[in-house]
Amino acid sequence: MKKIEAYIRHESLEAIRDQLDKIGLPSMSLSEIKGSGRQKGYTETYRGATTTVFLRPKLKLEIVVDDSDVDRTVDTILQHAHTGKPGDGKIFIVPVEDAIRVRTGERGNVVLEPHPPSE
Repeated sequence: MKKIEAYIRHESLEAIRDQLDKIGLPSMSLSEIKGSGRQKGYTETYRGATTTVFLRPKLKLEIVVDDSDVDRTVDTILQHAHTGKPGDGKIFIVPVEDAIRVRTGERGNVVLEPHPPSE
């Protein structure tokens, strides 16, 4: 299992989420964050005071997938998050030792399987 952490622009989210859902990977966690990287800060003026903002708003998308799903997950994120401009974000892939479903106590890859559609 791998945990994919993607730092993306807000406007990329819906296309990424829709495509991941279509390929059978609907589960994810999302956080609104601020961060800085190579992208430079920008200057704002408010009521006569000028400040430089270095922390840009981003989204942190976290997805745990089976090893066999890593490439298609990363490809989906890259396809929809890439603009070619500074600030597109980053993707990190981290190994996951185990996963446990709290409700049932199940362990391992079975925890990653989506629930069957309810009727």
